[in-house]
Amino acid sequence: MTGFAGRYRTAVEQRGRLCAGIDPHAELLEQWGLPVSADGLARFADICVEALGPVAAVIKPQVAFFEVFGSAGFAVLERVIAGCQEAGALVLADAKRGDIGSTMAAYATAWLDDRSPLCSDAVTASPYLGFGSLNPAIDAARAGDRGVFVLARTSNPEGAGVQLADAGDQSVAQSIVDAAGVENADGTATLGLVVGATRAHGLDLSGLGGPILSPGLGAQGATPHDLPDVFAGADRAWVLPASSRGVLRVGPDLGALQAEFTRTRDAVEAALR
Repeated sequence: MTGFAGRYRTAVEQRGRLCAGIDPHAELLEQWGLPVSADGLARFADICVEALGPVAAVIKPQVAFFEVFGSAGFAVLERVIAGCQEAGALVLADAKRGDIGSTMAAYATAWLDDRSPLCSDAVTASPYLGFGSLNPAIDAARAGDRGVFVLARTSNPEGAGVQLADAGDQSVAQSIVDAAGVENADGTATLGLVVGATRAHGLDLSGLGGPILSPGLGAQGATPHDLPDVFAGADRAWVLPASSRGVLRVGPDLGALQAEFTRTRDAVEAALR
């Protein structure tokens, strides 16, 4: 396999199909006995990198929780990205960027270009300014064997009003799935999707040819046993469930974090077998 497809498949074959989220929101910092400050964020992030970097195939830092601390938060995020990659994990920056023209090109440079200290292996993006608005990010990702994970059918109830709206003979969400499948016809799996694990999504994912990030395990209520039904008809090799608080709640002990991640990953692998 070429492009992002080869990198992704190698990572999940070696480490399993579970994306570890790093979501340093205030409640978790306090639960870990850390101050809600840039210093607390840095300590939280260092623990996560040490615990999850060596065992997770994909690690997904939620950018917003770093951004709230301004430049200090972004400095910590840069360290997280570098540390996870050095430990052998792919980093999926959960930034959900979306804009048009030169602005989208700048976002693509920030998250997908080697010149940027925020450069990650993939980034989440919103297609709701039109799928074509993602072209700068798609081009940058393809050039660097990286990925763009596009929001299709998210787990929040508010999303249905837009995502399930009629777009001719299909839903808006299905049109996004189909457009991503066209981009992946070259076999690079440059385009992934974000499809929540918490409910039936009603999408035909069989022609995607790329990874499906599926948030919702743990704190949002989904379990590994739900996955075969939620993703019936999809190629299970591409399904990438994600857990953030479900794993992070057992911190800050390194051993407990690794054990919970491993337990959840093994349950996911058994369910998707």
